Amino acid sequence: MGEDATSAAAGGGARGRDGAPKRRDGRGPGGPLFGALDLGTNNCRLLVAARTRDGFRVVDAFSRIVRLGEGLDESGALSVAAMDRAVEALKVCAAKMRRRGVERSRCVATQACRGAANGPEFLHRVKHETGLSLDMIAPSEEARLAVMGCLNLIDRNAKAALVIDIGGGSTELSWIDIEQLKSRERAGRPFKPPIVGWMSMPVGVVTLAERFPEHEDRCAWYDAMKAHVRERLFEPDGARALRPFFEAGEGHLIGTSGTVTSLAGVHLGLDRYDRSKVDGLWVKTEEALEASRKLQAMCKDERAAEPCIGPERADLVLAGCALLEAVTDVWPSRRLRVADRGLREGLLMTLMHAPKRRRGGGRRRRKTGRKAAE
Repeated sequence: MGEDATSAAAGGGARGRDGAPKRRDGRGPGGPLFGALDLGTNNCRLLVAARTRDGFRVVDAFSRIVRLGEGLDESGALSVAAMDRAVEALKVCAAKMRRRGVERSRCVATQACRGAANGPEFLHRVKHETGLSLDMIAPSEEARLAVMGCLNLIDRNAKAALVIDIGGGSTELSWIDIEQLKSRERAGRPFKPPIVGWMSMPVGVVTLAERFPEHEDRCAWYDAMKAHVRERLFEPDGARALRPFFEAGEGHLIGTSGTVTSLAGVHLGLDRYDRSKVDGLWVKTEEALEASRKLQAMCKDERAAEPCIGPERADLVLAGCALLEAVTDVWPSRRLRVADRGLREGLLMTLMHAPKRRRGGGRRRRKTGRKAAE
């Protein structure tokens, strides 16, 4: 549910009478529009935003579940049906960016395209049919961008944070030294977060749900998913230095995924998903796990009837819960902050704070400007 938000993920900004972003100097809509597109294993998501003094304001958004990675774990390749669904969604994104007059954008593809034998051929098809050039980014960049998108949610009074990005085909964990973060902010370098350790595992809600089909003994099924994740978790060297902070209650978790935002909606008992009540919400980790146990007691149809789950997530949400719980078993924390933001917001911040291209720079300077944006 969290992926459908269309609100600003960072910063404010006034609006004119027509609802368009208004410059703070009162001269009407200001500055270029930026586009960030994330084609994941499960979702295709777009944000179009205008920069504001303290962040950005989203002026258009799109989200559609395409399940690009459906069957990938077994076949090793993207299916024709999955590629067709993704291309149709990408056509909508391309049309939105053209209609909005987006001046700078970046479009990325993640685990499904990385892991598929026909991933490069699919990206060539996307370019031919939609005009969009998708960058197949590495897990390290995926983790960094997710952290950048969540910077505003890190508690500066804590000592450490662990950002958990549960995707459709992979899960990234990033450990943040908050003292280093504050030092960089004081030095005017807030957009290079001090990730002291990170790891990625090619296990997400789609791949985990497909590997472990649901059966009547849901306790055994759920425990098997958790065990599968635990076997793939490891502790990077840099993260090891932060463990004492978590053991002393001075570290906190940040969850950026549809799993975590859905759990927050269930915890709050929302009649419909409301991003304004979910994004930035602090919950006790035990409260999130209680919401997970509530969902475990339900059959698929009952989960589908939950307003913050719905039929499109009913078969995936418990895989996400198992992923989250496996991480919290290894990295216990009393507090979890919910993030209805992540990779796309990180892309936007990178684009907006990249060095400006020089006029008349020629081919070499244009290439440098693009690389800086990336």
